Amino acid sequence: MANSAETAKGAADRVTAAGSQAFKETVDKSLAAISDLNSQSKLNAEAVVASVQAATRGAETLGAQMVAYAKKSAEDNTTALRSLSSAKSLQEAVELQTTFAKSALEAYMSEVSRWTETVSASMRESMRPINERASATVQQFQAARH
Repeated sequence: MANSAETAKGAADRVTAAGSQAFKETVDKSLAAISDLNSQSKLNAEAVVASVQAATRGAETLGAQMVAYAKKSAEDNTTALRSLSSAKSLQEAVELQTTFAKSALEAYMSEVSRWTETVSASMRESMRPINERASATVQQFQAARH
């Protein structure tokens, strides 16, 4: 009888130890997953901040370009108006106005092209951190599946 009591106690001790070990492993895995999730969340937040900073720099650059263009355009308009007011004939006034209009349109088209390039570059730069995080997350999921 003592032998079967010892056998039962030994079996109970092994089951308890196995249950404790399984519980400990589950807790350890859960804590590791939470730690990894916190790390990923931190990296995601950093990517968002970097994205916003890049977008802000792009907006500042675009704003500065627009202000510079507006200032130059106002100066050019004033110069053209002075030239027109000093024209000696209607023919000369038409020629001055035509030259000014052509020059103003070329300058405007050049600026629009430059603004488009600035916006495109800003979008690429602001999306880069987000894209990098998305790629890293996809790679992490793929690695976890295998």
